[in-house]
Amino acid sequence: MSNDLKLYHSAASPNSRRVRIFLAENGIAIALAPVDLATGEQHSDPYRAINPRRVVPTLVLEDGTAIGEVPAIWRYLEEVYPAQPLLGSTPKDKALVAMWERRAELEGFAAVMEAVRNAAERLKGRAIAGPHDYDQIPALAERSRLRVKNFYADLDSRLAEVPFVAGNTFSAADITALVSVDFATKAMNFSVPGEHAALERWYENVSS
Repeated sequence: MSNDLKLYHSAASPNSRRVRIFLAENGIAIALAPVDLATGEQHSDPYRAINPRRVVPTLVLEDGTAIGEVPAIWRYLEEVYPAQPLLGSTPKDKALVAMWERRAELEGFAAVMEAVRNAAERLKGRAIAGPHDYDQIPALAERSRLRVKNFYADLDSRLAEVPFVAGNTFSAADITALVSVDFATKAMNFSVPGEHAALERWYENVSS
């Protein structure tokens, strides 16, 4: 285990899960520090000193540097532990992984997050994660179901052409897409429709 790094995370946080999958795929063991989102620990003074945005995950380096945002954490980990490149190994692969991972986040993950944060009773006044308070907009939660439906259809079309989201190998793009599907299934009761055969094949493969 690396004693130089500590990951502040939450078991219930889909963004935290994206980093934990990345760690597991690379066989990287680091210290994990749980943050209790249910009790609002992310808003506590000690955690705000680590991450003023009051979100998880946060990777803290040996010198105290705190790195937030999942792609930035991935980038650091891949530079330090390059044996299993999940962000691409050639310039072309790196660009394709970045492109497809961003699409999965914006069109899938963000759509589910928008639905949850604009509908959940416990998130009233906290419709957007971060240091500022925002009121919920119920219409956004309704629109998000259409966004997720379209995300599934677009992802199915993509996976009818290639075995993995960014091409021929498993990558960070698959991590974000997988977490998005599981997030939608659990938080929105919106699993993959049966007509998306390619998406279902991919889901079974990467879930195993």
